[in-house]
Amino acid sequence: MSEVVSVGVAELKVSDNSLVLASFGLGSCVAVTMFDSLKRIGGLAHVMLPESRGKESESAPGKFADAAVERLLAEMVKMGARSNGVKCKIVGGAQMFEVPGSHKLDKFAKPPESASHIGARNVGAVKSELARLKIPLVGEDTGGNYGRTVRFNTSNGEVEVTSIYHGRTVL
Repeated sequence: MSEVVSVGVAELKVSDNSLVLASFGLGSCVAVTMFDSLKRIGGLAHVMLPESRGKESESAPGKFADAAVERLLAEMVKMGARSNGVKCKIVGGAQMFEVPGSHKLDKFAKPPESASHIGARNVGAVKSELARLKIPLVGEDTGGNYGRTVRFNTSNGEVEVTSIYHGRTVL
């Protein structure tokens, strides 16, 4: 059995060993997993927010989607991954709580920034960065209103998602 290494909120980790990188209790956060199947190098970022403002991302490289996706790829390439051989799977981005007053908004009105769904914004920001960097998204388990735990096997690229209400899924 492979060693399990926890990746906490706002962290990212990369491995060329047979490890399982895990993030527990994902709600609105998004776990971004990347894998180069030829080089057997994988990484996971635990993204908390969609975008950084300036130097905020330096102290917590996995915190912001706009910085974490690029940084995760760069760390994998430093370890020997091929930038054009990396594929991605994402998990999380749930709406864990009802936003007060959001159900009263006119369906055509744009909600105020504070009332917008952070999980969906995180997923959108990650997908935008993946598209910009031309990294294929090959699997996802996102949205909903429930938490998830993700275990990413860096020896084969398998992503296991578990949830109390939805059981086990493998991406």
